[in-house]
Parts: sequence; C-alpha cells; structure tokens
Amino acid sequence: MLKPLRQGLPPLDPAAVSDAASCALPARYEAVREARCFTRATLDQWDVGDRFDDICLVVSELVTNALRHAVPTDTACAAHTAPSARLHLMRWTERLVCAVRDPSHETPTPRDSDDFSAESGRGLFLVDSFADSWGWHPLAGTLEGKVVWALFRLRPTT
Repeated sequence: MLKPLRQGLPPLDPAAVSDAASCALPARYEAVREARCFTRATLDQWDVGDRFDDICLVVSELVTNALRHAVPTDTACAAHTAPSARLHLMRWTERLVCAVRDPSHETPTPRDSDDFSAESGRGLFLVDSFADSWGWHPLAGTLEGKVVWALFRLRPTT
C-alpha cells in the first residue's frame, strides 16, 4: 500500500538551495532519455552519494508519467501549441528535490499494482519506494498545470 499522497512540499528554505538545474522536456517519449542524461550529468557534478541511482530512477518515472498522462502526444499539436513538461532539480545540503511540471490538472493517482507482470502502471509505486517522500501541487497564479515532486534525504558530506 502506498503512503498517502501529500500535496505541497515540506518546508525548505529557497535561499538555502546550494545547487539548482532545470530543463524543458519536449512532448515526445525521447524526452525520458533526455531527462535521464540531463539528470546524470547534473548529479555527476553534485555530491548525492548513494542516492544517485534512486534519483535517476525516480526522475525517469516522473517524466514518463508526465509525458504519458499529462502532455498531449499529437506531434502536430505538440510541436506548435502544446506546453511541454519541465524537470527541476534542487539540492540543499542534506536534501534533493526533483520536480516535474506539466500542463495537466489531473491528480496523479497510484494504480493498484497487484499485477507485477503488467508492463506499466507501477511508476508511482516506484517513486514511493525509492524517494523519501513525494507529492504534488497545482501551479499558482497564471501558470497552468501541476508539479509532481520527490524528495531525497542526502547524507551530510564530511
């Protein structure tokens, strides 16, 4: 059973962010590979210790979900008018947040994943399993859509 989905991000001081990076993700499935490459290159520069693989896996799942469920896949529409997703990585001394912004207002809903032979449907289960916490919140103001985030605790550097 998944932990309850929480809205909002735990309190983190934006002024204390030690590193941040983001990239736009086009509305095509190749963007998952691009997000993985971006994440690996970014994390190679940051000291995230043993959380490297966990973070990369969760980013892949969040981006895949955004592209599959939130971003229109009609390439003619997507190339000209459809908003794309955006990946944000933010590192504090002992925490890292990866967040994926997409244009959908739909609530991310974990599927009941008792069928482990299914080829899809376990993305949020994996996010819940590998991240220390995760959730989502709608975008405020004039921005359309939502942000789905995952938080990772990092070991203090010595």
